[in-house]
Amino acid sequence: MELTQAIVLALIQGITEFLPISSTAHLILVPFITDWPDQGLAFDVALNTATWLAVVIYFRSDIVDISRGFFRSLAERRLEGNHNGALAWMALAATIPVAVAGVLAHDLVAGPLRTLEIIGWSSIVWGLVLWAADRRPGNKEIGRIGWKEAVFVGLAQAVALIPGTSRSGITMTAGLFAGLSRTAAARFSFLLAIIVGALAGGKEGLDMIGAGEATPWGA
Repeated sequence: MELTQAIVLALIQGITEFLPISSTAHLILVPFITDWPDQGLAFDVALNTATWLAVVIYFRSDIVDISRGFFRSLAERRLEGNHNGALAWMALAATIPVAVAGVLAHDLVAGPLRTLEIIGWSSIVWGLVLWAADRRPGNKEIGRIGWKEAVFVGLAQAVALIPGTSRSGITMTAGLFAGLSRTAAARFSFLLAIIVGALAGGKEGLDMIGAGEATPWGA
């Protein structure tokens, strides 16, 4: 991969990651438009890890508060009066579906699903669903997220493994359908992004170490 391609892909990732559009889909589309070689899933994950760091830095105070609440819940073995601890457990519950799906469907996501047809249909379908959800936002704030809402959002997040499906878009959509306010749905989505980004980046790093050689970015 040439430096120009890497820079262009990084710019596209930075612009699209924080919008309810699929950053992965845009990264896949670039090689088709420019005749560059497909950079591959590993490079996509590397770019996602970079934007993950930006999210971690921006939400660092929230992360500290939620982490304290989580460890407090472990020490006290209860969640009553511990909103941050409850939020941490809800986020972990919402992460289980995508973690399992990511392991089971890794080869499928990395290969057969990286097509223009899949990207196009996914973008259209989930874009319309997000539009419908945004017309009927709920009023639940983030402190009222329960197990039912967390699992529902988590299942939706697993669908985001399909290229063309925005992770932030589909999790916010699920949150809105679950009765969350726009602000609560967006904040919970970004909280999930921190966990998923860490898992994806960690898995890809371990795969590279296990391979014992540098990943051939799109070679």
